[in-house]
Amino acid sequence: MNELTSRDFAKADDPFALFASWFEAAQKNEPGDPDAMALATVDANGLPNVRMVLLKAAAPSGFVFYSNSESAKGQELRAKMQAAAVLHWKSLRRQVRLRGPVTLVDNAEADAYFASRPLQSRIGAWASQQSRPLESRFALEAAAAKYAAKFGLGEVPRPPHWLGYRISPLYLEFWSEGAFRLHDRIVFRRQTERDNWHKERLYP
Repeated sequence: MNELTSRDFAKADDPFALFASWFEAAQKNEPGDPDAMALATVDANGLPNVRMVLLKAAAPSGFVFYSNSESAKGQELRAKMQAAAVLHWKSLRRQVRLRGPVTLVDNAEADAYFASRPLQSRIGAWASQQSRPLESRFALEAAAAKYAAKFGLGEVPRPPHWLGYRISPLYLEFWSEGAFRLHDRIVFRRQTERDNWHKERLYP
């Protein structure tokens, strides 16, 4: 059964441990990208903006993703360091929602992750002026070729504008599908990152 039973609910005192369990199941069973995460920010007018990113780390310190800081999302985060995100695993009929303040990942952690990426992805991070107008596909390919030639077979350093972001959730909600739309929802809330979690069930 997919539903969160009363016993499961009683045992689920640590939202990060519960997320780790669900994420492990998603990595084994989700045929798409189990780390795909819809990230929401707001623009200068308060209009929400949402796009897909990849979750690259999840721990009690927060949920980490990486992006070009000069992109639309980077500019919106610079103005207001808060975000919300959703991970939906259709094959498991589960989803997780989270909301909270955002901080930057330190340079050493960002450097280490960037170095682990495939070579072409590292070159692409230099070539793409994310979210800005692109005159043609050829212009993008030419930029990638330019940086491939520049770095050759040597080390490709992390671009200074390519940053890591960590969402430290104050709200974590776990949803699992139930029969006849009688779904299960468990939410964990806290006022600050130093506070204890308060857990409760929600109506579906």
